[in-house]
Amino acid sequence: MSEDEANGDDTAAGEEAGEEEAADLEAIDDRLEALADELEDLQAELEAADTEGDLDDVEADLDSFRDEVEGVEIPEPPETDEEEEEDEEPAPEEKLQERHDDIESDLSDLESDLEDQRGPYGEDVVSEIDSVSNTITNTRWTEEGTAELIEAVDDFLTELNDLLNSSVTLVNEGEDVPEQLDSTLDSAVEAVEAAELDADDDADTIASLLEATDDLESDVDDATEWTDLEVRERLRREGYYDVLDHVKDFPPEWHALKVHEKRGNVDMILLALETFGSDFMEEHCMEALERMGPEEAIEPMLQKANRRDQAAMRVLGTIGVADDEIIETLLDYVDSNPNLQGPAFRALGEIGSEEAVQPIANQLVADEADVRSWAARALGLIGDTRAIDPLADVLEDDESDRVRASAAWALTRIGTKDALEVVADYDDDRAYLVQAEAERVDLEPAA
Repeated sequence: MSEDEANGDDTAAGEEAGEEEAADLEAIDDRLEALADELEDLQAELEAADTEGDLDDVEADLDSFRDEVEGVEIPEPPETDEEEEEDEEPAPEEKLQERHDDIESDLSDLESDLEDQRGPYGEDVVSEIDSVSNTITNTRWTEEGTAELIEAVDDFLTELNDLLNSSVTLVNEGEDVPEQLDSTLDSAVEAVEAAELDADDDADTIASLLEATDDLESDVDDATEWTDLEVRERLRREGYYDVLDHVKDFPPEWHALKVHEKRGNVDMILLALETFGSDFMEEHCMEALERMGPEEAIEPMLQKANRRDQAAMRVLGTIGVADDEIIETLLDYVDSNPNLQGPAFRALGEIGSEEAVQPIANQLVADEADVRSWAARALGLIGDTRAIDPLADVLEDDESDRVRASAAWALTRIGTKDALEVVADYDDDRAYLVQAEAERVDLEPAA
């Protein structure tokens, strides 16, 4: 055989090997395409699953699918030097590996979604009760704290018995209250286990039980621990409890707070707000400050409002000081989510912020009827005549009668002749609340 013939044979063999390799890569590409389609089918199967049995079937299909994905072997790409690697397109093997990795990632997400869709189960309720029981037995409580624990567990048992038709009661056996409550919660666990709750048939009951255990956990967290005495001692030295001749309300901190509010002792209310780590006391401190509206509270309320605290926004509105920093803080929430827009609108309205007129007026066309209604009322509180025309448009065109009634109220609140004339034309409106606002309008000049 000549040299030329030998070279020709080598070339032919190389071309044949290249064609086989290309065919193999094409087959892998087709397989990955089929797997991607199959994954979409599994996604649809999961979305359609209604019961635990359905989810079990999906899990089995996902396990089988993972075996298929892991069975696909992607060849290593040919080696290239670094300069060629920077200039050239990724090799076909690299593209296939990337597609394979994407399928594996989507599969992992689907497996996570499957687990999220399961349950909740009766075992979850038992776990939550055991967790609360451990907190009770592993914490040192004050005398007040034990009383609060008894009340919390008793409230929980009422919910439990109503949901399970059981008759679990407080147990008196044990050396101290925590041990007695631990035994009581053991009985609650037994009642849950005896109910043999099914994740499908008893889903509503399980959800209600979990809500009840969440309330129990919150109440236990709020109960007075021994370490809280340090806080009380500090407040005692500050004179917080000096206003108490006797304890009328329980706990005494709340009684003292009421007395301080009545006497206008803002400094003591702010001290309690800063010192107590209790949601209960914080709520009542904030309510007291909202009723009082003291300017001394501006700085701490600003700090809380900047952390999206709705109660602090309400307090700033009650205080009513048109401070630039207050206005700027509240304006940040005008185009936020409805939970923050409501208190921000109200506060800006009570403050009477002219800077807020246009930003709030822009919300008169928001998708949510509540937001449009709050915006209209805030503009009425501000009383700026620039709001008359946009409020008139709302009164004429808005699809929600409740929003239209808020616009009518706002125009009446602005109270100029132009504003009142707009409302007066709606004295026979289809909506009673709008008609009532129109009938209140008196365009006759005062005698």
